[in-house]
Amino acid sequence: MSSLDRISNIANNLKNVAQTGTTTLGIICQDAVVLATDSRVTMGNYIAHHKGKKLHLIDEHMGITIAGVVADAQNIIDVLRYYAKIYRVEHQKPMPISSAARLAANVFFNQRYYPYIVQSLIGGYDENGPGLYNVDLFGTLTNERFASTGSGSPVVYGILESGYKESMSLNEALRLAAKGVTYAMKRDSASGDSIDIAVIDSKGFRELNQQEKESLLRSL
Repeated sequence: MSSLDRISNIANNLKNVAQTGTTTLGIICQDAVVLATDSRVTMGNYIAHHKGKKLHLIDEHMGITIAGVVADAQNIIDVLRYYAKIYRVEHQKPMPISSAARLAANVFFNQRYYPYIVQSLIGGYDENGPGLYNVDLFGTLTNERFASTGSGSPVVYGILESGYKESMSLNEALRLAAKGVTYAMKRDSASGDSIDIAVIDSKGFRELNQQEKESLLRSL
């Protein structure tokens, strides 16, 4: 493949990511990280599934959200899970969140000419406290206090920019996360159906059950 063909391929991949239907977000609050996504799976204008899983456990202390091509996302999730377990066995402690994010960034960067079509948020709690990282398909890595990916992210950023506070409590972060995804689902036709929310703190990774989510949505 020529250099021009590679550039054209990369440009098309960027376009595909920009058009991918999904809303995901992550928020750091007092002693915890909140991750949230919608559940609609789309193929262009076609709704392929109403209950797609975009929020995944990596290790007991870490999770990831995905926006993009499902097969590519599953691959990076498997890689992170494998190395997180290896790290725990070899070092007798959990892998730092920054190390997992760097690993993901390295994988994406090595595939940059034939990139995985995935935007990911990696969040968790380690010996340094809560951490949240945004990793794009070319391996760009940024440490964030809050972030969003997917086609619904422009709406979400409006909510997060106006509502985020450095010292916000877990309950405030949960309400802000639910509000962000809910508003994106109203404005972005490629996002919708239902919400998945997880909390990661010193006790580990925990997803909210249906009753907790319904109670949270009623409080908005």
